[in-house]
Amino acid sequence: MNPKFQYLLRLGDNCLVLSQQLAAWCGHGPALEEDLALTNVALDLLGQARLWLSYAGEVEGRGRDEDALAYGRDGSDFRNLLLLEQPNGHYGDTMTRQFLFDAWHQHLLAALSQSTDTRIAEIAQKAAKEVRYHVERSAGLVIALGDGTEQSHTRVQAAVNKLWPYTNEWFESDAVDAQCAAEGIAPAATSLAAPWHASVEAVLGQATLVMPGYIGHQRGGKQGLHSEHLGHLLTSLQFVQRAYPGAQW
Repeated sequence: MNPKFQYLLRLGDNCLVLSQQLAAWCGHGPALEEDLALTNVALDLLGQARLWLSYAGEVEGRGRDEDALAYGRDGSDFRNLLLLEQPNGHYGDTMTRQFLFDAWHQHLLAALSQSTDTRIAEIAQKAAKEVRYHVERSAGLVIALGDGTEQSHTRVQAAVNKLWPYTNEWFESDAVDAQCAAEGIAPAATSLAAPWHASVEAVLGQATLVMPGYIGHQRGGKQGLHSEHLGHLLTSLQFVQRAYPGAQW
């Protein structure tokens, strides 16, 4: 097992899976401005996924490029966080999922910008500029919905409670995390917990939402243990290449 390759897969798969999720809202957003904004976020994440997966293919050294890694792997070979494969649900569910991830993603990229691997640092610095907008936007929407009507408040609080157990695995360190941290490639997984909690607590407070305590623990995404939802997502994402291997436009 090459720890750097595995870590790059995690970075790329997070962006790829979430991009695919957000793309499903295209043409179905609650307002035209939201439709366009969320599509742009999806495109940002897709661009980041390409950079991470391209580099992963180079590090692996087996001739697999970004397309082969995106379209040629089975679900058990994906390393995305479990939160990101959870269903879109209603718009409050989607934006709550987005904010919880964006807040973590922002801190992660800031740390990766100082990586001893110059290629990782360069990609992280570029992505960080986009993610600053992502977190500003998703935080604003969570505040607007949480501090909005009684119905919107209730629904977003329910979304927070439902998704909260999926945030624990982000801060658990395994052999891949430990090795990459030891080499200065990536930050220690545990080091992101405090800044993430502070960021989330501040926004939930403005949104008049209650920050949950421990309400369960879901883990396994980083090791390739996924829910059925990822299988459904990959069926759509990989259909053309699975049906017509090697097809090109």
